[in-house]
Amino acid sequence: MQQCETCGNQYDKPMQITIDNQQHFFDSFECAIQALAPKCSHCSCRILGHGTEAEGKFYCCAHCAAADGHDEIIDRT
Repeated sequence: MQQCETCGNQYDKPMQITIDNQQHFFDSFECAIQALAPKCSHCSCRILGHGTEAEGKFYCCAHCAAADGHDEIIDRT
């Protein structure tokens, strides 16, 4: 059995995710998201969709980017 790297649960059917040739094992999508999804530089929520980037920082939406001074970023309408 493989151990989930987020919660430590021993699970007989783990999901394996490979990033840059590094293997990660999780027992749920929730644990994978907590370990691998980037955080918004403004509000710290996990970015699960497209998000946006400005000056090397990631944001969940244009509102958060604007709050950090990046008014040029707009959400699609």
